[in-house]
Amino acid sequence: MLNLSNIMDTIRMIDQQHLDIRTITMGISLLDCVSEDPRRCCDKIYDKITRSAANLVRTGENIEKEFGIPIVNKRISVTPMALVAGSCETKNYVPFALAMDRAAKECGVNFIGGFSALVQKGFAKGDEYLLEAIPEALSCTDIVCSSVNVGSTRAGINMDAVARMGRIIKQTAALTRDNDGLGCAKLVVFCNAVEDNPFMAGAFHGVGEADRVINVGVSGPGVVYHALQKCKGQPFDVVAETIKKTAFQITRMGQMVAAEASRRLDTPFGIVDLSLAPTPAVGDSVARILEEMGLEVCGTHGTTAALALLNDAVKKGGVMASSHVGGLSGAFIPVSEDEGMIAAALGGTLTIDKLEAMTCVCSVGLDMIAVPGDTTAETISAIIADEAAVGMVNSKTTAVRIIPVEGKTVGDMVEMGGLLGSAPVMPVHRESAASFIARGGRIPAPLQSLKN
Repeated sequence: MLNLSNIMDTIRMIDQQHLDIRTITMGISLLDCVSEDPRRCCDKIYDKITRSAANLVRTGENIEKEFGIPIVNKRISVTPMALVAGSCETKNYVPFALAMDRAAKECGVNFIGGFSALVQKGFAKGDEYLLEAIPEALSCTDIVCSSVNVGSTRAGINMDAVARMGRIIKQTAALTRDNDGLGCAKLVVFCNAVEDNPFMAGAFHGVGEADRVINVGVSGPGVVYHALQKCKGQPFDVVAETIKKTAFQITRMGQMVAAEASRRLDTPFGIVDLSLAPTPAVGDSVARILEEMGLEVCGTHGTTAALALLNDAVKKGGVMASSHVGGLSGAFIPVSEDEGMIAAALGGTLTIDKLEAMTCVCSVGLDMIAVPGDTTAETISAIIADEAAVGMVNSKTTAVRIIPVEGKTVGDMVEMGGLLGSAPVMPVHRESAASFIARGGRIPAPLQSLKN
C-alpha cells in the first residue's frame, strides 16, 4: 500500500534529486519492409515507422503531465538496417539512413537507432555496404544512431571488423569536423550487443523481438547519491542495502510508466532497463556516488571496487521491482555526460586505462570519450579490441563510443550540448598497435563459449 511517506519520497526524488524516466523507446520490426527495389524499401521503412510510432511522443507527454514524472527522451529503435536492406539491388545504403531520419522527425522523437550491423563472425553483403555508408550517413542525418557488433563470447572477436571500425570512426570524425566530430557520438562498437537496449546510440530492435514493443530506461544517480549521504561511515553492507532499496523505488516507477505506455499505445511491454544513466547536471553523477562511498576523486585506487558494489546493488534492488528487466542494466560511466567524471578526467585522476578497468564491473564500456584528433585509426581499433576482449571473456556487454576531435589536443574541451554534455580530450598511449591490428582474422572465443 502507498502511504504519505512513500509519496513524499517520490516527489522529493523528482523535484530535488533528478529522478526521471530517461527514455521510452519503441522497438519496431522492419523485416516486412524488405524489397529488391531500394526506393520501395525506403518508402516501406518510412511508412512502417511513422504508422507505428505516430502517437509515441504525445503518449509520453501525456503520461508526464498526468503522473508528474519527467520523461526525458522518446526514441525509436528498428531492426538492424543491414538485415533489412540486404536484399536490395543497391550498394548505397545512405538513403536508408535518410528514410529513418525523415520518419523519426515526423514522429517527433529525439533519436532513432538501428543503422546497425552484426558482424561478430563475418560480413554478409548487407553488412559490407552498411559499414561503408556509416560515415556519410551520420554526417548527413541529424538523429540517426549507428552500432556495429564486432564480437561475442560465443563467436570471438572479428578483428577485420575491429580494424575497419577504427577507420570508420576516423572518417566519421573528419566528415563532422565542423561539429567537433559529433557524428562519432552517434556511433557505438559493441561486443555482446543485446536486442532490447532502449539507450542510444546502441539501440536496435532484435530479430527475436515482437513486431512492436515498448522498452523503458530509468535513471536516478542523484537519488542514490542523496540516499548514501544518510549512511556516512557505515559498513559496505549498509551501503549495499541502501542502494538496493533505492534502486527498487526507481525501478518501480519505471515499471509503472512502461505498463501505462504499453497500454495506451496498444504495444507489448518489453523490458525496463534499470541503468543509472548520469547527466551533465550537478548532483546527477555516478562519479559522485563513488566519491560518497569514501573516494577522494573518482578514478583513484578503490574506484573499481566501489563501482562493482554499486552495479551489483542496483541490479539486485531493481530486479524485484519489474516483471521484465533487460537491456544493459547497471551503472553507466559516459565521461562527457557525467559532471563528476569530467572533473576527474580534467584533474588527471580518471584515465582511459582506469575506465577500461571499471568497465569490467559495470554496464557497457568506454563511453563518450574524446581523444586527440591525431589519434590513429589503428590506436582506436586497439582500444576497441581491448574493450571487446573484456566483454568476450566476462560474458557481458561492452562497447566503445570514442570521438577523435580534429584540431584538438589533450586538455581541450569539446562542447556537444544537451545530454551529451562536454568532453575533456583525454590522452591515449602514443606507442603503435598498427602491426597488431594489421594481422586481421578472428580472436577465438574463450572456452566458456562451448556451454550448451
